[in-house]
Formats: sequence, structure tokens, C-alpha cells
Amino acid sequence: MKLIVKPSALQGTLSSTPSKSHTHRALVLAGLANGETRLRRPLIGGDTQATVRGMEQFGASFRAEDDDRIVRGGRLRAPASAIDCANSGTTIRLLAGIASLLPYSVTLTGDASLQQRPMKPLISALTEMGVHASSQNNGCPPLIIRGPNKGRWTHIKGDISSQFISSLLISSALKELDTEIVITTPLKSRPYVQITRDMMSHFGATTAETKNGYRVMGGQRYRPRDYTIPGDYSSASFPLVAGALAGKVTVTGLDPQDQQGDRSILDVLARFGASVTRGGESVTVGKGDLHGTEVDLGDSPDAFPILAVLATQARGESALTNAEHLRFKESDRIATTVSFLKAMGADIEERKDGCVVRGPTRLKGRSIDPSGDHRILMAAAVAGLVAEGTTTISHGDSYAISYPRFPEDLRALGANVEVVN
Repeated sequence: MKLIVKPSALQGTLSSTPSKSHTHRALVLAGLANGETRLRRPLIGGDTQATVRGMEQFGASFRAEDDDRIVRGGRLRAPASAIDCANSGTTIRLLAGIASLLPYSVTLTGDASLQQRPMKPLISALTEMGVHASSQNNGCPPLIIRGPNKGRWTHIKGDISSQFISSLLISSALKELDTEIVITTPLKSRPYVQITRDMMSHFGATTAETKNGYRVMGGQRYRPRDYTIPGDYSSASFPLVAGALAGKVTVTGLDPQDQQGDRSILDVLARFGASVTRGGESVTVGKGDLHGTEVDLGDSPDAFPILAVLATQARGESALTNAEHLRFKESDRIATTVSFLKAMGADIEERKDGCVVRGPTRLKGRSIDPSGDHRILMAAAVAGLVAEGTTTISHGDSYAISYPRFPEDLRALGANVEVVN
């Protein structure tokens, strides 16, 4: 499968795609709640389907009602076979915490890409709480987890993945004892930990922030609650940046008060010089006099690939920094972003924690291998909208992991985009 992109001018309005981060957490929390929950407008994509399948193996049931999902949760059971988390790092990290609650061995695995994702910090944290946790692949999946988790405290690094902390928070509420989670390195992607805590509260569980981390009270139970998945700023960043480069785009359904770290994309676009207009839950972005700027991506790492594309069209030097944790995503996103933009003619230099870009550069259409990474594919597609000639992107259906409507949405805005076998 390939994605073929040609230069295009964009104009129009889109409805935001549902948040992948919120959907993962909602599926897990609803599956742990004793009773029936209605999830309105969840994202149904490759990653979230992996979470559904995993929670079904733990005993939850799911059924579709139009765009909603009805989830019946309750008593946890031991999976009858290994849980295949496919390509989803969020799935395997959240479900590892759930597996630690059970006095049975649970195997969690995934595809070749997932088997390169680091899990050592979470393995160490669970082991510290008396869980038998091990890797069959040098700290990466497959994992074998056997509880029960009876620990009172644990330590965890905060600068590799906030999903480790989210896993500990969600699972610790169901233990008998209180849990102290001590974070030993600076916490990256903090807004996503806050999303986890807010959603736990919605489903009836209490957490508290401490000087060095978090405390989770034991003996709690999740209660079924209807929940509407908000729009996803991470996915919206692609059409919004496309508007800044190639026309004028409006995305609706974006809560201006949402905790998502990638909500900062709106401020960053304005700092680059794009035209940004906000009104209620709608955002409109259009062309402007783009100029280089420095962006700290510690709390919004998913924006790195698309902001690097934006920077290639800005006058002067831009620096994207504090994103070293991107090296542990579906691909090494710093290296893959720099690689595809260099191939298209960009003046870009890789740095340990990000990159430096000098622009503007007239990009050239090229054949791009996004390493199976959905965010690299979508960033390359947006770059192709302003490049000379045709851009051909392999792994052309990986966008479905987080943004199933991506090609259709671009075409609705007037983009010349085609998915071909």
C-alpha cells in the first residue's frame, strides 16, 4: 500500500478525529468498572482495537451501537492465551499494570516494531512491588507478568514514557494497599499523566500528587460512567499545519480546555507566524509570514514530525528541543523525521533531543519510507502538499493507527492524495 501526494491548495472544514489517548484509557477503565459504560465517539483504529482485544481477554465485553461502544466490565480473569498488543505501545504498557494484579502468568506480546519498544522501567517498577515481571527480549516485549501486586511503593523513570506512570496509576487503585509512586527523573509528557488521573476520577478512583510523584489510595473500585471522547489535538495538528502551508483549514470539536499536551500546537503555529483563529471548539489556521522559532516539545512530543515540516517553510532557523523520548516510539522519530526531510531537500540537522531546521526550502517530491510510523507518514504527506513533483510514501495505510480518516479528510480539503496498492 502506498500514499501518493501531489502539490495542492487546501480550503475547508473538518470535524476532529477522536482522541487516541483518551480512547485507550476509557476502554481500560470501562473494562475494569463493574457494570455497563457507554463510550461515545471512541477512536476505532489499529491501536485501540488492540486494547479492546486485550481487555476482552481480561473479561470485559464490548459491543457497538452506531458510533458508540457499550462496555461491560467486572471481575478480572486470567487470559487463556498470550495478549497480542499488535503495534500499540500504550496497550502493552497499560495492560502490563492490569496483569500485575492477577496471581497468574500473563504473556503480553506484539509485532516486530512493538518488540523493540523499551519496557525495562515498568518491569523494574513492578518487580519492586513484588510482581514477577520479566522480558523475553532484553527489556522489550514479549513480557511475562505474574502478580499479585502487593507493594506499597515503587520508583519509575519519568523521561522515557509517561505511559509507565499511567499504567501504575490505573492498576494501583485496585490493590488493597496504598501505593507511593516515586518518579526518579524529570517527567516528560506530564499532561498525559494528568489525563489519566482526570479519567480515573471520572470513573471513581482517587489519586494525589506528592512532592516526588503520586499516591494512589488502595481498595478502590472503578464505577461505570458514560464518557464522551474529546477531539484529538495530535491528529488535528496535521490538517492545521497543512492549512498554515497550503491554504486555510478549520477543525471543529476541539475542547479549548482539554489537558492534551498537543493543544500547544495552536500557540506554536501562532509563534511561527501562521494565522490562527479560535472560536469555541473550532480552530482555523491559514497562511502567514512564517519565521523560525524554538519549540520545547517536552510535553507535546507527538507534534515533532509535523512541526519539523512546518519549520522547513519558515524564514530563518528553528530549533525543536527536549524531545529525546521520541527515540522510543514506533520508530526513532527524531532520526526518521530528519531522514525523510533531508531526502526532500530540507536543511535540517539531527540533535540528541530534536533538530535544527533552516528555511525556507523548496521541498522536492521523493519516495519516502516512514518506517511503519503513522505520524511520520502523515507528516510526509503534508510535506508533499508543498513539494515540487510527486511524493510517494510506503506503508501507506499506517495512518489508520491513529487517524483512520486521514486521506479522506485531506481530499475533502482539496488535496491531491491517493491510496494505491
